[in-house]
Amino acid sequence: MSRAIGLIAVFAFLLSACQTQTPAPKPQTADYDLIIRHGTVYDGSGAAPISADVGVRGQRVATVGDLSQAHAKQEVDAKGLAVAPGFINMLSWAGDALFHDGRSMSDIKQGVTLEVFGEGESLGPLTPKMREETEKLQGDLKHPVTWSGFGEGMEALVAKGITPNIASFVGATTLRIHEVAYADRAPNAQELANMQELTRAAMREGALGVGSSLIYAPAFYAKTDELIAITKAAGEFGGGYISHMRSEGPRLLESLDELIRIASAAHVHGEVYHFKAAGRDNWAKQVQAIAMIEHARGHGLDISANMYTYTAGATGLDASMPPWVQEGGLDEWIKRLKDAKTRQRVIREMNTPTDKWENLLLAAGKPENVLLVAFKNPKLKPLTGKTLAEVAKLRGKTPAETAIDLVIEDGSRVGTVYFLMSEDNVKQAVALPWMAFGSDEGSEAPEGDFLKSQPHPRAYGNFARVLGKYVREEQVATLPDAIRRLTSLPAKNLKLRDRGELKAGDYADIVIFDPMMISDHATFDKPQQYATGMRDVFVNGVQVLQDGEHTGAKPGVFVRGPGWTGWTTSAR
Repeated sequence: MSRAIGLIAVFAFLLSACQTQTPAPKPQTADYDLIIRHGTVYDGSGAAPISADVGVRGQRVATVGDLSQAHAKQEVDAKGLAVAPGFINMLSWAGDALFHDGRSMSDIKQGVTLEVFGEGESLGPLTPKMREETEKLQGDLKHPVTWSGFGEGMEALVAKGITPNIASFVGATTLRIHEVAYADRAPNAQELANMQELTRAAMREGALGVGSSLIYAPAFYAKTDELIAITKAAGEFGGGYISHMRSEGPRLLESLDELIRIASAAHVHGEVYHFKAAGRDNWAKQVQAIAMIEHARGHGLDISANMYTYTAGATGLDASMPPWVQEGGLDEWIKRLKDAKTRQRVIREMNTPTDKWENLLLAAGKPENVLLVAFKNPKLKPLTGKTLAEVAKLRGKTPAETAIDLVIEDGSRVGTVYFLMSEDNVKQAVALPWMAFGSDEGSEAPEGDFLKSQPHPRAYGNFARVLGKYVREEQVATLPDAIRRLTSLPAKNLKLRDRGELKAGDYADIVIFDPMMISDHATFDKPQQYATGMRDVFVNGVQVLQDGEHTGAKPGVFVRGPGWTGWTTSAR
C-alpha cells in the first residue's frame, strides 16, 4: 500500500514539473487599435513617400514607422498601395445630402474625409423667417430646420449621424439676410455692428472665417467696406476670408484685387473659390490672375485658391439674369419676371454684354453650352439633362424667354451647368503649388431621391480626377505634391488642429488607394458613376470604406475653427 502511495506521489511530481516547463501561452496584448502595414506612406507634407506602417490608437495616429513587432486589434495590409491623410473638400455643398444620407457615398469613395461648407451660405445664424424660407427652398432633399445658431446647425447635422467630418465658414450672405434681408442697400451702422457680432459668435462656435459668393443676389449688393468689417471680426479669432468673387470673367482681375484688399485690410488668409477664367474672351486673363496672387504672396500676403477639375461650372439660371430683378428674394424675383415690361428689360439685359454683373448665359457662348440639371416641379423633370437650346426649340421661344419661363414654372433658380473654361487653363491651375481642390457639389449616391436630379460630374469624380487624369495620365503634378494640396495645405490655410498629415498626434483620417488605378468615371451625360481605385478609408480611426464598400460607420464630427471657445477643454 505504501509503495502505491509513493508511486502516485512520484507521478504527481513529474506532472507538476512538466507543467512548469511548458506554461500555457498568454493572450497577445494589442499595442494598437489599428495597424496599416506595408504601405507606401505619403504623409501629406509633400515629401517623398516612405515604406512604413501606420499605428492608430483610438481616434489618432500614434506611430508611423516599423511596427513589424507590434500587434493590433485590426490589421490592414496595404502592400503596393498608397497610404495618405484623408482628403479635404474645400468647397462642399454636401449639407442637404448628408441630412438625407449621412454616408457621403460619392465623396467617401474618393477619399474625402472632411467636407467644408460656407460659400456665401451657412447653416446659421438664422432668424425664424430664414428657417421657414430655407425649408421652402429645399428641392428633392428635404429636412426640418429646427436650429438658429451657426454651431447649432453644424451640431444638428452631426447628430443625424454622418460618415465624414464637417467644417464651415459663416456665410456673408447668411449674415446679410439675417440683418438686411434681400434689400439692395448697405446695412446701417447698427445692422453692420450686428453682423460683426454674429460673426464673432459663429467664430466662437467653431467657424473657419467668412465665406462670400458675390455674383449672386443678395450678396452682390454688399460693398467692399461691409465685407472688410465682418472679415475683421472673424480675424479677431484667427479666421480667414474665402470668396466666390464678383466676377470670374470680364472683371476677373478687378474682383481678385478686391479679395486681396479685403484679406490685407483684415490681416487674414484670403482664398479664391473655384479659381478660373470664365468665358472664352477671358481665358487669357488667367495668367494675369496667377501673377497677381503670386505677387501678393511674394509681398507677404497669405493668398491662395481652390478649384474643381472640369471645364464647366454649375449654378442656376439666376446667374444668367441681372441682380436687380432678384432683389427681395425668390418670390419677388418671380413676380417681376411675370410683369411684361420688366420681362422685356430682363431679356434685353440677358442678351447684352456687360461688365456690371456676371452673365453666365453669354459667358457660355451659346445656349447649347447651358445644361439644365435640376428642377423642383415634377412636370419639368423630363427636361433634366437637356440644353437650354433644346428646350427653347421645343417651346418655340428664345433662350432668354425660355430661361425666364423655367424659373417661373419651377419656382426655383433651376440647377444649371455652364461650359465656360478651357482645358489648358484647368491644367495650368492644377499645377500651381498654392492650389487646393473643392468639388462645389454635394456628396450623394446613385439611388433614391438623388436620382430625381442630375449633378455635375464633379460630385462623383473631382478628387479621383486630380490623382488619375492630372497626376498619373497628364503628369501635371507629382503625386506627393497633389496629396499635399489635398490634405496639409488646406488644413494649414484653415488653421485646423491636428488634421491634414499622417504623423503622431494627428487624427486618423486615412485613405488607402491604388495610384495606378484611381480614376473618375462620371460624365456630363452620365454623372452618377462612382470613382474607382480608393480601397479603404478611415475617419477618426474608424473604417468607413473597406475594399471599396461602405461599412455603414458614421464617425464624422464637427471640426472647429481657431476661435472655438471649447479649445480649452477639448482637442477636437
